[in-house]
Amino acid sequence: MTTERFDLLLRGGQVVMPWGVEQADLAIRAGRIAAIGDLRTAEASQVVDCKGLHVLPGLIDPHVHLRDPGDPKVETIGTGTKAAVLGGLTAVFDMPNTSPAITDRARLDAKRDGLAGVAHCDVGLYVGATKTNIATLAELEHQPNVCAIKVFAGSSTGDMMVEDDENLERVMRAGRRRIAYHSEDEYRLQARKPMFTPGMPHRNHMVWRDVECALLGTRRLMALARKTGRPAHILHVSTAEELDYLSGFRDIATCEVLLNHLTQTDEAYDRLGGYAVMNPPIRDARHLEAAWAAVRDGRVDCVGSDHAPHSREAKERPWPTTAAGLTGVQTIVPLMLDHVSAGRLTLPRLADLMGTGPARVYGALNKGRLAVGYDGDVTVVDMKRQRTIEESWIVSPCGWTPFAGHRCTGWPMMTIVRGNLVMREDEVLGTPVGRPVAFSDTARA
Repeated sequence: MTTERFDLLLRGGQVVMPWGVEQADLAIRAGRIAAIGDLRTAEASQVVDCKGLHVLPGLIDPHVHLRDPGDPKVETIGTGTKAAVLGGLTAVFDMPNTSPAITDRARLDAKRDGLAGVAHCDVGLYVGATKTNIATLAELEHQPNVCAIKVFAGSSTGDMMVEDDENLERVMRAGRRRIAYHSEDEYRLQARKPMFTPGMPHRNHMVWRDVECALLGTRRLMALARKTGRPAHILHVSTAEELDYLSGFRDIATCEVLLNHLTQTDEAYDRLGGYAVMNPPIRDARHLEAAWAAVRDGRVDCVGSDHAPHSREAKERPWPTTAAGLTGVQTIVPLMLDHVSAGRLTLPRLADLMGTGPARVYGALNKGRLAVGYDGDVTVVDMKRQRTIEESWIVSPCGWTPFAGHRCTGWPMMTIVRGNLVMREDEVLGTPVGRPVAFSDTARA
């Protein structure tokens, strides 16, 4: 009898499958999952004992800002993806509002080419919509490794904002893949801005960018999505009202909730000051409870971090000049595992929200599930490990996290990207192996 041989064999772990958790071995060959089950007679070049650990599909953060090209003193693709694998992520989808922004073919190609030998995990790429590149969006959305067109319907800088109905409809009619939206009503934001003066308390951020601002933006987008038939993905939904409203548009809309809106309430403004300022804002406990209710009943398709680092100097400016955006790519998995330990969701639901969900929403090929033939992406976690998040652990050059001091029960122990063991017990191994993610309905690079 011939002994089956693999490249990597994970023995005896609690494997998280869509239907539940079962003890099994998992084997990877040539970068793909080759077998799951009782593989006690198999051999491998590398065998890892996973007894007492949980083996999850490679987790994905579908919403990060790696700031590259931009300011390497804040973040780069290299540092951001190193943070990702230290935090248990096997892939991230990177936003286009860099400097310069990813809004044309040349910049997209340059960014994709810049991943080789630099990225520690796999990377999907957003392309930004502007009022001046609408004619090219149908072509751009089908370029290799593009996860989606991103539209800032409110709250952006430079020319990366499409806030009016006429141009939003033009964007929706330019192509057919699902569009990802930052949904806040720019007109209400600007109308309310004079109500506030420099130096006011940071908690005014949620007063300025209120519930009505978020709901108005989402209602307008849903009306236009229904009119044009263009699928929509509403990013970082932050209000109970939006979550209820979106339940009537499940045929055409998916949605994301951020780790922050599942973890923080408005007390964070008093405790963290500028390090609690993000868009859309952190809100009160009513909205956090609504977000968890939507996680439980299936209205939420995926969870992301919206990792958006800034320098300490920018975060410590007086409100409302405080830079909006929080770090999160390295901490999202430990915090979500802590939520599992607290009984707020199960490990299979976590795998759905950060594996199957992002892969389904964006059409990522061979990602998000533990299945034979899929990429050998695996996140191995210890649900008994207790550890406190410390800023000394953060590898993003900005050097801070709004979750410093949070004690987690559950921690990522290993990150495996296409069969490569890239992180084990806080050590990043080998050279960067990340590649661009492939998506359905796009060309192949």
